[in-house]
Amino acid sequence: MQQTLSDRERIERLYHEMYQAMVNKNRAELERVHGESFYLLHMTGMKQSKAVYIDSIMNGTLNYFDEQTEQLDIQVNGDTAIMTGKSRVTAAVFGGGKHTWRLQLKFTLDKINGEWKLTSAKASTY
Repeated sequence: MQQTLSDRERIERLYHEMYQAMVNKNRAELERVHGESFYLLHMTGMKQSKAVYIDSIMNGTLNYFDEQTEQLDIQVNGDTAIMTGKSRVTAAVFGGGKHTWRLQLKFTLDKINGEWKLTSAKASTY
C-alpha cells in the first residue's frame, strides 16, 4: 500500500527537485516546479521573471554546482504555503568565480490543480 505524502513532505521534495534541476540545467523540471507567475528577487534587488530566471540558468549566467540543505521551515495554510530554505550553495553567477554561499530563499507557494508550485522567491544570505 503506497503512503500519500503530506503537503509539507511534497513541498520539501519540491525544494530538492528545484535545486537538482538547477544543478543539472534541466529546463523541463525547472518549468514544472515554478508556477507561471514565478519571480525571483535577488539579494541585489534585481527581479527576474520565471522565463528570464530559467534562461539565466540554461545559458550559464547562473551556474549551480551543489546544494546542501541546512534548514527548511515550511508553513502550510490551505492551498498556500511559505517556505524558507537555508542551504550552502556552490555557484558561479553573473560572471563571478565559483563560490559557496549560505543562501536563504524565502518562497511563496500555491497548490494549483493539486500540485504545489513555487510562485516567488526572495534571496538573501544567512
